[in-house]
Amino acid sequence: MKLLKKFLGKKEDNNYMKDYRNLEDTKQISSKLDDNLSYIQQKLNHPSDLQKMYLKDGKALLVYLETLSDQDKVNEKVILPLSKMDNNQIQIKNMESTGKQHTDLHEGIKQLLKGHALLFIKGTPELYTFNATAIHNRSVDEPANEKVVRGSHEGFVENIIININLIRKRIESTDLAVRYYKVGERSNTNVGVLFMQSLADPEVVKKLDERLKWITSDTIISPGYVEEFIEDTPSSPFPQMLNTERPDGVMSDLMEGRVAVMVEGSPTALILPVTLMAFYQTPDDYNGRWIAGSYLRMIRLLSFFLAVTLPAFYTAIIAFHFEFIPNDLVLPIKASIDDIAYPPILEALVMVITIELIREAGVRLPTPVGQTIGIVGGLIIGDAVVRAGLISNVMIVIIATTAIASFVVPSNEMSTTVRILIYPMILSAALLGFVGITFASMIILIHLCKLESFGTPYFSPWAPLKWNELKDTFIRVPVWKMNQRPSDTQVEELNRQRESRGWKKT
Repeated sequence: MKLLKKFLGKKEDNNYMKDYRNLEDTKQISSKLDDNLSYIQQKLNHPSDLQKMYLKDGKALLVYLETLSDQDKVNEKVILPLSKMDNNQIQIKNMESTGKQHTDLHEGIKQLLKGHALLFIKGTPELYTFNATAIHNRSVDEPANEKVVRGSHEGFVENIIININLIRKRIESTDLAVRYYKVGERSNTNVGVLFMQSLADPEVVKKLDERLKWITSDTIISPGYVEEFIEDTPSSPFPQMLNTERPDGVMSDLMEGRVAVMVEGSPTALILPVTLMAFYQTPDDYNGRWIAGSYLRMIRLLSFFLAVTLPAFYTAIIAFHFEFIPNDLVLPIKASIDDIAYPPILEALVMVITIELIREAGVRLPTPVGQTIGIVGGLIIGDAVVRAGLISNVMIVIIATTAIASFVVPSNEMSTTVRILIYPMILSAALLGFVGITFASMIILIHLCKLESFGTPYFSPWAPLKWNELKDTFIRVPVWKMNQRPSDTQVEELNRQRESRGWKKT
């Protein structure tokens, strides 16, 4: 353990990395066009996609990156308006789409890397930027991994501006706060933080602000990078932030006082703080009637216990507690395992790993081939190992049920956690039987009670126990009964609604 801590807690040298943010110092704009052009080419390492045009008999210089800028926008906003002006009087203010004026060349280079066009006027120590960014976005379709039967079928895309637009369309309130951060010393990735000013806990917003500013990595590619940098307990197998691609889900969480984090280039939003129950709730729970929603939620929670404990219970019963098998099943199960040369733990581990291999192969291969792999793995391989006497029939049923139960979990991150927990449960069952399962379950339960997400108890509302907040846990009571928001987020305003169904009294 000490070696592991030493390896993971190795002291970092904050001076080992070069400062790639070489655009922090100011650079005065030269009155000579060629000097400005030479400086830009030098800073950008003489890129081949840098386009330069001398206009108005060499009195103006237009610079843009053809891979980031839209040529039609450049023509419309810069070239055509300039062509209508007198060569002796270049009036930027008369242009229909007026550019922004800058006196710092480094700021101009930053805008250039966003797709803006730069315009220099000879003899003027200033530049003008025009927004000509090329936009290539896919349609706002429903997320493939978060489909619903009823409700919205919109999903986030890779453009953070469009994603925030989807949220603002749903929350037309001045209370919605949006903050931008630049994260990644080389990539300068745009990160957006959204929260309701009057609902979100200021301490959570402050913690998030501090942790985002402490990210010193040179590259941030996806929300997964941000999640690892800011989560409370990185060594825990349980995810401490909820990942979602659904705007309606983000809206619901924002209205409960939670905070959303979005990263440019990814359709995934991070929700914090969260509790364990957040990973077993879906929009369908609330889009339908409460009885159906409660039933489906209990099925999902049951799947958690089945997926984690079923192989372990089989291993414990076969190895230690054969007397627990009903009399009518003793002979069939005994006949099934008599010819198996391996102990139950190896039998269980081999089948669990095989299922994981089939699952991973189905994900990585193209869709038609992936479906074929699933059929081949489920039918041919399963039948072959039984006929060969390597695995018992009962184990095939146990592992198939376990795999199906793990698929029921709505969150992919929590589904992965469930599959990881299977291994220590099987090992505990093989060592001590039911006693081992009890000890392993107690360790998991203690860890859940101790775990926090940005100061919020992860196992709330059970630890600490809050009876009045159990309305949206194992079951979901009618919406008109949920008059208060969950207090686990330290929400500023608990009341969600006033008297409900008052029409019955009148």
